[in-house]
Amino acid sequence: MLNFKLIINILGRLLVLTGFLMLSSAIVSLYYQSADLEAILVSSMICIVFGFFLRFLTRNPDRVPGKKEGYFIVASGWVVISFFGMLPFLVSGEIPSFTDAFFETMSGFTTTGASILTNIEGMSPGLLYWRSMTQWIGGMGIIVMTIAIIPYLGIGGMQLFVAEVPGFAPDKLHPRIKETAKRLWAIYFIFTVAEVILLVLGDMPVFDAICHSYSTMATGGYSIKNSSIAFYDSSYIHYVIIFFMFLAGTNFTLSYFALKGEFRKVIANEEFKFYSIALVLSAVLIAFVLVLVMDFRIPNAFRDSLFHVVSIVTTTGFVTADYNQWNLFVKIFIVALLFVGGCAGSTGGSMKVGRHLLLFKNTITEFRRIIHPRAVIPVRYNGKVVSSDIMSNILAFFYIYIMIFIISTLIMIALGLDLNSAFGSVAASLGNIGPGIGEVGPAGNYAQIPGIGKWFLSFLMLVGRLELFTVIILLTKAFWKK
Repeated sequence: MLNFKLIINILGRLLVLTGFLMLSSAIVSLYYQSADLEAILVSSMICIVFGFFLRFLTRNPDRVPGKKEGYFIVASGWVVISFFGMLPFLVSGEIPSFTDAFFETMSGFTTTGASILTNIEGMSPGLLYWRSMTQWIGGMGIIVMTIAIIPYLGIGGMQLFVAEVPGFAPDKLHPRIKETAKRLWAIYFIFTVAEVILLVLGDMPVFDAICHSYSTMATGGYSIKNSSIAFYDSSYIHYVIIFFMFLAGTNFTLSYFALKGEFRKVIANEEFKFYSIALVLSAVLIAFVLVLVMDFRIPNAFRDSLFHVVSIVTTTGFVTADYNQWNLFVKIFIVALLFVGGCAGSTGGSMKVGRHLLLFKNTITEFRRIIHPRAVIPVRYNGKVVSSDIMSNILAFFYIYIMIFIISTLIMIALGLDLNSAFGSVAASLGNIGPGIGEVGPAGNYAQIPGIGKWFLSFLMLVGRLELFTVIILLTKAFWKK
């Protein structure tokens, strides 16, 4: 039986934390003397007071989270913080629709980057900052943040970490999960600060640099400009963002090793090698087509192709051009990239490179087993034998992902979207990418999606962000049995 007293207590703590993080937006409002200050302060106080109230009602819970509580807390936690996180948009009146405000906030926390805003630059600075910060919080995960700063969770924090941390094989950097969470957030913070500094050195305003660094490291893609990164006509800025998108899509455990100078572990990692080579080859192929067919200049072709390949594979969603206007071959290639994803243990979404690599290895191994039926031929990954349980999990993940994608696309078509827009909105939401194709491509947004469609896509964002199983398992009878 689920311990709801414990669940409500931890959700209360999440709300308190969210409220205090929201206060940082008030500092921005004060600096710019913007009209959103009161809305942010009121919203923050609501979060903090209600959070403390929930903690008071459920004080002294009798045990730490178990596996079931971990899944329930993570899934419900993202919904709760999205409901409360949308308050600044609603209270200020800048996003007056409840549905739109929730969609924008869920898109932020899940690092999807799908937006309903038609005039982003018309939004006040404090709300723009909070909008970007929702992605930064969601990138590494508010549950992981909580584990890092609240010792109360103790050993039970491992259940929350496993339920939320991105990737199919989260690596512990320390025997104690709290220390692992702290180190992950430390790396995340260091990279964010480094990107801010480099963008400012490229003459990007400090406020712009902070907001875009939040979105980059979270692989979220929210920009404070209507034209996204295309607003900044600077190769330097584009390449800085490409570099940090690449880092954000890399396993943070490898980043930890790199910062310690253990580069051999990074270079020897099969997923990292596959990820790096695939990005470069894809960018070169697209650049070749752009030069050959569309008469792009070689430097521009390579920069734009590399930017969009990295942006889509890492599921960041920044754009420097409208790829809907590119050659048909390129558009189809980009659609295929929507299903790749970043590395395991990164902030990237979608299917993940590691899963693709293991599925490919398993397929090759099956051919070898057919030729040598009596031989014992295991699948190896980074020099280790991959268990049948892990392969079964990956195969199940792929099957469920594709089935959800097909059914969801049909649902969006039934709601009135054309095939391209339905396909693009589902792929981009489930993969936490943001821009898709059709009306939700780089030059469009999600404003025209029917209300019920926005709620459905919000659900897909949550399912995709939590790697399918964490949410879907709550819908099974087995989960609710004693």
